[in-house]
Amino acid sequence: MISYIVLTIALLIILSSLFIVEQQTVAIIERLGKFQRLAFPGLNFKIPLIENKRANLSMRIHQLEVVVETKTKDNVFIKAVIAVQYRVLASKVYEAFYMLHDPVEQITSFVFDLVRAQVPAMDLDDVFSRKDDIADAVKTELQKPMADFGYEIIKALVTDIDPDPNVKAAMNEINTAQRLKVAAIEKGEAEKILKVKKAEAEAESCILHGKGVAGQRQAIIEGLCQSVDEFVKQTGTTPSNVMDMVLMIQYIDTLKDIGAHSKSNVVFVPHSPGSMNSIGEQLRETIFSSELLKKEDSKKKAKD
Repeated sequence: MISYIVLTIALLIILSSLFIVEQQTVAIIERLGKFQRLAFPGLNFKIPLIENKRANLSMRIHQLEVVVETKTKDNVFIKAVIAVQYRVLASKVYEAFYMLHDPVEQITSFVFDLVRAQVPAMDLDDVFSRKDDIADAVKTELQKPMADFGYEIIKALVTDIDPDPNVKAAMNEINTAQRLKVAAIEKGEAEKILKVKKAEAEAESCILHGKGVAGQRQAIIEGLCQSVDEFVKQTGTTPSNVMDMVLMIQYIDTLKDIGAHSKSNVVFVPHSPGSMNSIGEQLRETIFSSELLKKEDSKKKAKD
C-alpha cells in the first residue's frame, strides 16, 4: 500500500516537472526565485520544487494605440491616434521581462512626450499633410531607449487626426466656398466662350448672307440685262419700256404672293399701277448715277 502511495507521489512530481511552451513564446524559468534560463517552444523539463516557470513572454508583434490630445500652432485642439507596433528582441528577453515593469505604460509615455513636442510646432493643415513626419519621429525616438529595454519598434503610424467638431465644420465650409468659387469661374468662362462663339457664328452668317444676297442681285441684274437685250432685239422696243413691263410683272407677282397668305402683315401704301413709270425712272437714274461715279473714280485713279 505504501509503495503505491510513493509511486503515485513520484509520478505526480515527474509530471509536474514537465511543461509545454507554445510556438512564438518563451518561458522564464527561475530557480529559488533567481533567473535560471529560458524555455523555448516544445516539451521542457524543470527540477521539481526547486525550479519554477515564472511567466510566458510572447515573441509576436504587438500593436499599441495611443490617443494623444494636444494643441496645434494655430491653437486648435486635436486628438491624434498613434499606433505603435513592437515586439520582444530574441536576444534581450531577460531585459524585456525584468527591466520594465509595464512596457505598455513606458511606450505610451514616450509617445505622449514626442507627439506633444511635434504637433504644437505645426499648423492644423500641416498636421494632416505631415503626419508621416510625426510617425517617423515617434519611431526614431522610441527605437533607442526601447532597444535598451529589450523591445524593437517595428513601425509607428498616425492612424487618425480628429479636430474639434466645430473646427471640422468650419474647414468643410471653407472647402465648399473655394469649390463654389472655382465652379463659378469655370461657369463664367464657359458662358463667355459660348457668347463669343455665338457672336462669331452670327458674324460669319451675316457675311455669308450678304455674299448670297449680293450674288443673288448680281444674277438678277445679269438675267435682266440678257432678257432686255433679247426682248429689244426681237420687238424693236426701247429698254425703258421693257423695264417698265418687268417692274409691272414683279408688282403683280408681289400682290399675288401677299394674297396667298391669310396671315400676312405686310402693309402697302395705296397707289395705282401707273406709278410704276416713276419708279422705273428713279431706278434708271440711280443706275446711271452709279455708272457715272464709277467712271469718274477710274479717271482719278488713272491720273494719280
